[in-house]
Amino acid sequence: MSEILCQWLNQELKVSQTVSPKSFAKLFSSGYLIGEVLNKFELQDDFSEFSESRVSSVKLNNFSRLEPTLHLLGVQFDQNVAHSIITEKPGAATKLLYQLYTALQKKKKSGLTGMEMQTMQPLTNLRLQNMKSDSFRERLKNLIPRQTDFNLMRVTYRFQEKHKHMKEDLDYVHSQQLERFQKLQEEQRCFKIEKQRVSRRRQNEIMAQIQAAIIQIPKPTSNCTVKALEVQKMMKKKKEAEDVANEIKKFEALIKKDLQAKESASKTSLDTAGQTTTDLLNTYSDDEYIKKIQRRLEEDAFAREQREKRRRKLLMDQLIAHEAQEEAYREEQLIHRLMRQSQQERRIAVQLMHVRHEKEVLWQNRIFKEKQYEERRLREFQDALDREAALAKQARIDFQEQIHREKKVHEQIAVERAQALYKKHYSMCAEILDQILDLSTKVADYRMLTNNMIPYKFMHDWKELFFSGKPIYEQASLKPLPAHPSAEQLVELEKRDLLDNNDYEEYKNMVGEWTLPEEMVDNLPPSNNCILGHVLHRLFEKSLPPHLESTASGFPSFAIKGCLLGKTFSGKTTILKSLQKVFPIQILSIDTLVQEAIQAFHDDERISEAPPIQKEDEEEALPVLQEDSKESQDPQKEFSAGPVSDEVRPETEGTDTDKTPKAEEVKSSDDVSKLTVRAQLGEKSEELLKKGKSIPDTLLIDIMVNAINEIPVNQGWVLDGFPMTLNQAQLLDEALTGCNRNLVEMERKKAQISTLVVDPTTSKEVPLPTPAFDFVILLDISDIFLLSRMNYVIAEEFSYKIAHGDISQHVAAENQDMYVDQYLRDQIQHRITGFLDNWPLLEQWFSEPENILIKVNAEIDKEFLYQTVKDIFTNEIVKKKNKVEKELEEKEAEKNAAASLAEPTPPPPPLEPEKEKEIHPHHEPSKTTAAKGKPQSETSHGKQESLQEGKGKKGETALKRKGSPKGKSPGGKTPVKKSPVTSTDISPTPVVPLPPKPGSEEWVYVDEPIPEELPSFLVPYWKLIENSYIITIKTALRHLREYQKTVFVHLHEIRTSFQEFLRRPDYKQDFVAQWQADFNSLPDDLWDDEETKAELHQRVNDLRDRLWDICDTQKEDAEQERLDIINESWLQDSLGITINHFFTLMQAEMNRFQDTKRLLQDYYRGMECKIPIDDNKRFTRIPLVQLDSKDVLENQLRIPLVPRISISPDAVINKPKTKTILKGKIDYSLENLELNFEADEKLIMDTWQQASLAISHMVAAEIHQRLMEEEKENQPADPKEKSPQTGANKKAKKEPPKKKKEDKKTKGKSSPTAEVAPVIVTAEEIAEVEKKNELRLKIKEEHLAALQFEEKATQFRLELIKAKALAVLEDLVTKVVNVYKLLEKWLGERYLNEMASIEKLTEVARYHIETSTKIQNELYLSQEDFFINGDIKVFADPPPPVRPPPVEKEENGTLTIEQLDNLRDQFLDMAPKGMIGNKAFTDILLDLVTLNLGTNTFPSSWMHLTLPELQELTSLLTVNSEFVDWRKFLLVAAMPWPIPLEEELLEILHRFKAVDEEQKGTITFEQYIQAGLWFTGDEDIKIPENPLEPLPFNRQEHLIEFFFRIFANYEKNPPQLDYTEMLLYFACHPDSVEGVYRALSVAIGSHVFREVEISIPIAEKTSSYTDMSPVEEFTEFDEHVAREERELKEEREEREQKKEEIPENANSEKISLETLLKVFRGGSEAQDVNRFGSLLKLENIYAESFIKTFQDLGAKNLEPIEVAVLLKHPFIQDLISNYSDYKIPVSIIKRCSNSGWLPVPSGKQFVSQRN
Repeated sequence: MSEILCQWLNQELKVSQTVSPKSFAKLFSSGYLIGEVLNKFELQDDFSEFSESRVSSVKLNNFSRLEPTLHLLGVQFDQNVAHSIITEKPGAATKLLYQLYTALQKKKKSGLTGMEMQTMQPLTNLRLQNMKSDSFRERLKNLIPRQTDFNLMRVTYRFQEKHKHMKEDLDYVHSQQLERFQKLQEEQRCFKIEKQRVSRRRQNEIMAQIQAAIIQIPKPTSNCTVKALEVQKMMKKKKEAEDVANEIKKFEALIKKDLQAKESASKTSLDTAGQTTTDLLNTYSDDEYIKKIQRRLEEDAFAREQREKRRRKLLMDQLIAHEAQEEAYREEQLIHRLMRQSQQERRIAVQLMHVRHEKEVLWQNRIFKEKQYEERRLREFQDALDREAALAKQARIDFQEQIHREKKVHEQIAVERAQALYKKHYSMCAEILDQILDLSTKVADYRMLTNNMIPYKFMHDWKELFFSGKPIYEQASLKPLPAHPSAEQLVELEKRDLLDNNDYEEYKNMVGEWTLPEEMVDNLPPSNNCILGHVLHRLFEKSLPPHLESTASGFPSFAIKGCLLGKTFSGKTTILKSLQKVFPIQILSIDTLVQEAIQAFHDDERISEAPPIQKEDEEEALPVLQEDSKESQDPQKEFSAGPVSDEVRPETEGTDTDKTPKAEEVKSSDDVSKLTVRAQLGEKSEELLKKGKSIPDTLLIDIMVNAINEIPVNQGWVLDGFPMTLNQAQLLDEALTGCNRNLVEMERKKAQISTLVVDPTTSKEVPLPTPAFDFVILLDISDIFLLSRMNYVIAEEFSYKIAHGDISQHVAAENQDMYVDQYLRDQIQHRITGFLDNWPLLEQWFSEPENILIKVNAEIDKEFLYQTVKDIFTNEIVKKKNKVEKELEEKEAEKNAAASLAEPTPPPPPLEPEKEKEIHPHHEPSKTTAAKGKPQSETSHGKQESLQEGKGKKGETALKRKGSPKGKSPGGKTPVKKSPVTSTDISPTPVVPLPPKPGSEEWVYVDEPIPEELPSFLVPYWKLIENSYIITIKTALRHLREYQKTVFVHLHEIRTSFQEFLRRPDYKQDFVAQWQADFNSLPDDLWDDEETKAELHQRVNDLRDRLWDICDTQKEDAEQERLDIINESWLQDSLGITINHFFTLMQAEMNRFQDTKRLLQDYYRGMECKIPIDDNKRFTRIPLVQLDSKDVLENQLRIPLVPRISISPDAVINKPKTKTILKGKIDYSLENLELNFEADEKLIMDTWQQASLAISHMVAAEIHQRLMEEEKENQPADPKEKSPQTGANKKAKKEPPKKKKEDKKTKGKSSPTAEVAPVIVTAEEIAEVEKKNELRLKIKEEHLAALQFEEKATQFRLELIKAKALAVLEDLVTKVVNVYKLLEKWLGERYLNEMASIEKLTEVARYHIETSTKIQNELYLSQEDFFINGDIKVFADPPPPVRPPPVEKEENGTLTIEQLDNLRDQFLDMAPKGMIGNKAFTDILLDLVTLNLGTNTFPSSWMHLTLPELQELTSLLTVNSEFVDWRKFLLVAAMPWPIPLEEELLEILHRFKAVDEEQKGTITFEQYIQAGLWFTGDEDIKIPENPLEPLPFNRQEHLIEFFFRIFANYEKNPPQLDYTEMLLYFACHPDSVEGVYRALSVAIGSHVFREVEISIPIAEKTSSYTDMSPVEEFTEFDEHVAREERELKEEREEREQKKEEIPENANSEKISLETLLKVFRGGSEAQDVNRFGSLLKLENIYAESFIKTFQDLGAKNLEPIEVAVLLKHPFIQDLISNYSDYKIPVSIIKRCSNSGWLPVPSGKQFVSQRN
């Protein structure tokens, strides 16, 4: 607000001095600037009298002149506000300026000047304001002190400031001296401490030498110590038991004594006493009674003991006094005896007595001094206690203030955090809401595009984007993707990758849009090629470095590991110290460990070991790295664990290199000294701390891990408040467990990434590492409770130091404690904030994957909290024990299982020597060729199976087991001949289980060594295959997805554009409008002519024909537009693009198959140690559809193209249709679409068949190549190889096996080696050859099986793509055909609607022709709509008849307003003042009644009045028997109108005064209407339905205006109305006394109470009424007068019964003589100078009486007197009772008829009529 005011003053008003918020109070204290502001707005004309001085008189002058102006503006301003501004009270000037600013802005809007605002104020207010200004000046003068007082105050203030500065300087000098003194004392203390330390160290050295010289003989341990203690305990227990027994006996004896005493005392009444004793025993025989007796006995015993002690004490005192007296007596006797011996002895005795007396005096003096010293010490101690109590009290006050400040700071921080959290949540909700809106609008858009048929794929993609938090609408275009894309483009790339991955997963898993058709579900191939997965797994293993074997011991530890976390002052350390006493755990605090490490470095902590063990010491110096290297089993884990001690490693290496020379020098002593790991870490920590840096997390973790490693294995440990951040938790977990959880998660995610093939023998589940802690406990505490606890702890420590410390030490250490406390207070908020920032991340870390977090409420009692944590510890220890026991049981079970499997199998039955030799070679390679992907049991089992295969199954080939693909031969011929070995299998042999199939779980994979360079080539090659396959599939699926959206948009555009084409303007309305104009322009006399009607009908027919022609033309154009849309090439291009995308998918499958075939071929040939075949054949390419008609050479294309041929319907008219899309009526325009669709279907089927046939040919060719290679391998002559090893004995032994081997190698063909003469070879050679053949057979079988797996999967994928392509094409064509049919439907419906609208138009036209009526409303015919527009008329309506003005009618002889105005004009001309002579008045009425001129002046019933009746009427209106008030006559003649009540008259008076701003007593007609009367003219007027009938006359509204015309003074311009005079006329009442009181109330402006009721005799009243009627025969009038008299009497009786309670201060208002003369008019008003004015009096007849009355009542100078006093005067009372001017006649003629007068209701009837 201050800035706004300053801107307003400086920029808008531009005051003379620049105002700023700081100088506000000072600048405005003089009032000069306020006057300048008011002068700018032309409100302060006397601004020249203002002064800028700050003297008191000037300020008084300025503010006195400001006060009227501020009150004029309505600003609240008095002497208190002025005093506040003058004394520069803060905020006073700002508040006044703000109110002034608001008032000036309102004044600026109203546009009034200061003079105008003053003139608008009433005169009384002006006088009152002047009086207030004078009193304001006087009061302000008393409030403002004199200038001398101001000067004295300034001088006093200046000297006070000077005294204050001097005092501060003295305090500063004193504090400096005190600091120097304290510093000197501190230096002296440090010097003394150092001196003591040196002396103590020397003394310790001397004592150490002495101790070293002393030979200490250890004392033998006593073996009886425990036994002695036990004996003492037993003796003590026995003694206690004896004491208890004795007490019980004493108690029983006492009870017996009491009972005996009672029995002896009550022998006289045995019966009653016996009964009483029995009752007492029965009543008090319980434990309570016994306890009471025991308590009473104990009290009695204690009392007796005390009495005994007092008695003994008294006796002892008496005995001592007696002994003293005896001693004195003996001494006196002795002295006396000695003195009697000799005089010399007497003198000696006297001297001795004198010395003794002196000694006593000295002793008394010493005692007195000691008492003085004691009192002084007590006083000093009490003073010290008082000072400490005062200090403690002040400290408590400071603590409370500090707590309050800290709570405020914390609340502010909490509010900021809450606001930040709110903003974060708000932004999240806003983002989610925006995404929901985007999703809704996207759905709405596509509902419009797809006609409420949104595809499932679109909705699924939108949901994925929504759940992923990605925007649904496109943020930026990716077509021109720059090198550095923007943020929006990166978001679009993420969206595209997300949708591509989803599409690829659906395609791979055959779900969603790629769900299998029903006919393909039964032929589903295996989901994984296990052989290919094994091959790839082996290749990847070969390409990776070998794994390290874990050497960690498998025996788990029972020690518990955990940490206790919480905010500062949550009680962590206290609880852990208490738990350490109960549980065998080690507490580790990072602060303590860092201090210990630094202290270890200072103490030069070293270790000494022999040189050979130096390497082990280096490993101990790096415990984290060593543990990681032992526990990690893969290079990634080892790499992740390395950085934990990166900072320690260079330091240790550096120390080793630096110390190598020293170590060589000390080799002679066989000791190598070296710093311990803790000392090294402490050195590094100290270096960082000295540089002012914080210790990094890695170094803290190394310190913590080093401390944990020093703890015994079987001892648990708990960390105190560590880790504090997520980074520390991660590093600590990595250091303790040896694995990085983030890397493990990454490995798990990598394992979950979809790959093309998976090795089933390897587990892809990466196990999660066990957490480093067994439990984590959080002591949860609120911030407010924490602050309270901190202050409580600080206060408790302070009070403890005060209570137990020395005063001088307390004063010396006070500053240091205050510094520590202040540092703690300053850091507590940062610690709380740091904990709140880091805890959510830590909570998530400790809750995943295993929830080891336990939360404990720490806002409870200390003991209860300790018990809770103790129970948690106990439970965790039990859990850890159970867990370890379970692990041990599992390991034991695994060992037992392994031992059972490792037991030797029973020896096989004895075999023939040949079989033994065959079996023997197979056991040797089993040690090296075991499958790595299988456990030992599986490999052994596989070897046994392979042995069984070697007996009878070696001759089978893979072709025989699997056959060619789909049961066909490679070239479509018959399969290869079966081997004759199969005939040997049919021979009766023992039943052997079927051999396992390659790729099955029982199959043992061939893991022969492969060349080292082969994995380095095949692994990148497979990655390239996989990446290119996935990228191609994703790209094709993305294009299909995006093109589907394009199709929907294009179809929507076709529909909308065709609708717009149908709605194009047709100009039919122009013809209809022209026809209507011609029709309406026909002359009226021709409407009924028959020839004219026939001509009009003919024109209607011509109009209809012309409109029909327009509709036909529109229809033809629309049909042509539809044909143009159908004949567009968009559909053909769309189909071609879609087909090419599906052909791309087929090509990707083909490429994958060909690349996989080549990889398998190279792998197995490498395993067989063969050279890979250089395949020069090009890959099979699937041709794409050529979209344009350009001719392109084949050698210019990398991909072949197939031309699109559109089939015309004429060429295939007679061709039978196998499948149709068109349903219902045949549309020949769409028949071409169906023919082209069949051509596209045929193209897809042909392409699929070619691709499938190419894959089959490739598999057959691979099988044929294998067979050819085997034949070539079998053709070379074996004797060349075996001839050097021939022998006569060996030939005979090995010939049958050789034949058997050759028979197995025939593979269905006659082998040429079978005819060769047998060669004698050795048994080893035969076994080796047999092993090679078996291995070759197994390799071939596995290779062909893997290839056939791939063939089946590829064939199935191609068939699925073919089915999906046909479905998509059919769906697209169906949608397009439906759109085209919809266009045709719209076209037909529009044509029919247009024809129907033309028929309606014709019917309307013919109807108006036949009825011969014009068509006034516009006929609207546009498009297909026809209606008669009621809002537009073609020719105007005839003007409505003018309603005549309202006319007042005569009713019951009442004068109309016009007649009343005529009478007013005539009376006004004759008597402008209102008083006229009674004779003249009668003559005027007689002239108006009798002459013709008065025919319209009175109603017809008044025309029969005679002269006597007029004279009687005049007598009723006569004033003072001479004059008639014609205004009163007109008021009575204007009845009926509501007579006002006194309250209403006073209310109207106040309203008139409020309107009369200048307080002139007169108002204009506008002000009169604005104020209003007690009744309004808002009558419920019923408007007649007939427009020619006038509206009813509103008499009351015209009466209000007529009353103004009666009393207004038209001599002034504009006419002025004296409202007080008018209201005095309306104060008239049927009761004259009531009328006078009403008039007095109106004149004074407040209610005047009637103190005395003046009763008028009824006879007189009735006589006045009876005298009114000179005609005696009018009996009806007499009866009415009597009835009126009775009503008046009843009214008076009711008034007497219900007298209002007059208050004590009633009628305290004062009335002046002028007002009284105005109420009681006695002739002064009758001053009309005309022909009737000769008899009028010129002065008020009551003036002299009123003057005398005022003088009688004490008003000598005729000053106003109270009304109550005036009403008590007899003259006034008599005047009020006899004054009849305010009496309204109750029987003025209202209606005159032939029968005579009819009276008007009076009295109560007037009031009832008013109500």
